[in-house]
Amino acid sequence: MNLRKPLLATLLLLSPALALAHPGHDHAGVLSGIAHPIFGLDHLLAMVAVGLWAAQQNGKARWALPLTFVATMLLGGLAGFAGIETPLMETGIAGSVLALGLLVALAIRPPLVVAAALTALFAASHGVAHGLELPELSSPWGYAAGFVVATAALHAAGYALVRLLPQAAAPLVRIAGAASAVTGAWLLAG
Repeated sequence: MNLRKPLLATLLLLSPALALAHPGHDHAGVLSGIAHPIFGLDHLLAMVAVGLWAAQQNGKARWALPLTFVATMLLGGLAGFAGIETPLMETGIAGSVLALGLLVALAIRPPLVVAAALTALFAASHGVAHGLELPELSSPWGYAAGFVVATAALHAAGYALVRLLPQAAAPLVRIAGAASAVTGAWLLAG
């Protein structure tokens, strides 16, 4: 039996998949948008902390904090797409990791207006950073969709962690918040 033809046919069928295995094929930017918050330690910690902190709250704050973060982050991202930079943006991001970690570690429950204002302040820095780091050749809308989806998923993961753990595990959530705060302090020092 001649194996050349089936082998050639198989190689030809696989060649497009092999080409897509290399970077640079995310022309819409969605995958880049998803990757930014997940693979950036500062963004990852802050966004999971928002979910943890929201789950520690009562009433409307449980959904208002993540929604406030996502909406404000998107507005910040649009500003970043326009090239608008905020002063001390990286300091604000590191500070958000520290502050959100402390809020989780201490299980602080401020009034909703205060909690939402803090959340919006933190989200704006993250959003501008996302917007300014729009990859070349990416669609801003695809990239924004990616970072919005990833952020919402990270919030949901933090929220679910707190809500699904038994009450006896609550100290572990506070320890995670403290670890995030220490990392935020380290980021500020660096």
